[in-house]
Amino acid sequence: MSRHAFPPNTRALVASDLDRTLIYSTAALALSMADEHAPRLLCVEVHESKPLSYMTESASRLLTELADTVRFVPTTTRTRKQYRRISLPGRPPRYAICANGGHLLVDGRTDHDWNHEMRRRLSDGCAPLEEVVAHLAATSDPDWLRKERIAEDLFAYLVVDRERLPSGWVKELGEWAEPRGWTVSLQGRKIYAVPKPLSKSAALAEVVRRTGVDQVLAAGDSLLDVDLLMAADTGWTPGHGELADSGWSAPHVTALGTVGVAAGEEILRRMLVRVTGEGITR
Repeated sequence: MSRHAFPPNTRALVASDLDRTLIYSTAALALSMADEHAPRLLCVEVHESKPLSYMTESASRLLTELADTVRFVPTTTRTRKQYRRISLPGRPPRYAICANGGHLLVDGRTDHDWNHEMRRRLSDGCAPLEEVVAHLAATSDPDWLRKERIAEDLFAYLVVDRERLPSGWVKELGEWAEPRGWTVSLQGRKIYAVPKPLSKSAALAEVVRRTGVDQVLAAGDSLLDVDLLMAADTGWTPGHGELADSGWSAPHVTALGTVGVAAGEEILRRMLVRVTGEGITR
């Protein structure tokens, strides 16, 4: 057994963000790749008959092996509809976390009891969604705003033109949202406004309770992944994204230097090394 592997009889779980962590849109592919050095890619998402998201073929093989070794839980801010467009390699996950923890899918089906619990938590301690949506509408500018969306009646996000977006606007929004119990995150062309009780770590804790695992590995690239990473025993962040740009760190989280789609492959390789060994059980 590798000296980096879990001890025998360890029950492990891997919870990973998807976009810009394991899978990459065409725009995100440009983070690091010169065309002549581009690896072979596997399309893992199609939308409106067009390929939308990719991972490297090597990452695909690593994820397949990882999912055969431990329980893999996709953990995303995507809505359920957006998540279901993705076709990840390997065995279908028993659990998936969507809408930043607002929805828990079990064998692909919505766990309504969990969603009701999350909505109960949102009813106390943070400003209502309607107030935040109104503020976004009042302060955004059609010059750079491309779309405004409400996701699952839980949180809101804007699709923007990054080149036209004023440099201080996201910071000002964050300062307005913080005392109201909301978190703001800029990821690619999207600006998310998410209530703090709506967290990936809350849904992860429920999966841990149901599965009885005693070791959790996690990966993510944005501010919305901080609570997920802090809830894990071991974590990784890619060399791009909000966390890399801000210099965020934690003792148990490795900040990789790899950027772009190659970072997804490196994260999966590190995870597989960490869990490979005799005695690992599902």
